[in-house]
Amino acid sequence: MLSQLRPALLMLLILTVITGVIYPLAVTGIAQVVFPKQANGSLIVINGKVYGSELIGQQFSDPKYFWGRLSATGDFPYNPFNAETLTGSSGSNYGPLNPALTQAAQARIDALKAADPGNNAPIPVDLVTASGSGLDPHISVAAALYQVHRVAAARGLSEAEVQSLVQKYTRGRQFGFLGEPRVNVLELNLALDGLK
Repeated sequence: MLSQLRPALLMLLILTVITGVIYPLAVTGIAQVVFPKQANGSLIVINGKVYGSELIGQQFSDPKYFWGRLSATGDFPYNPFNAETLTGSSGSNYGPLNPALTQAAQARIDALKAADPGNNAPIPVDLVTASGSGLDPHISVAAALYQVHRVAAARGLSEAEVQSLVQKYTRGRQFGFLGEPRVNVLELNLALDGLK
């Protein structure tokens, strides 16, 4: 029996070192050399201060900012002591028949109308629904243009100035054919604040 146990334990040790230590260190090292920005979270850093990630949406509710999609994320990372609050990164997991989905969408419609009562344009669907992950940092160009009047009025800017910023921060389709044109909400709001 010892003759069978010894090689099994040796293989366990060798594979543990290879897959648990060497491989993760190699992948991390290669990522840090080849893709350092992405490997560190695609953070937006301005003058040494981290404002967020290009890849994770943030909540904005002030009328002077563009608002992103509904999100199930909160301001604090998940931990077991605040597990019941909206924290960390997660989707809402509301199905189309769940009344909570309709209530969340209606609450967002009400908030958008209250923030810009003169805007009678149809509200783009991505402003009242969450993405599958609840983390989407982008909105459609239509969603950004819908908010131009409110943001311009709140900041005392002309609509043309704000529209030009939306155009400047509009990203085209990925690889020229995947997805739709989109606007990164955090980058646009930082540009509005004159930080980018």
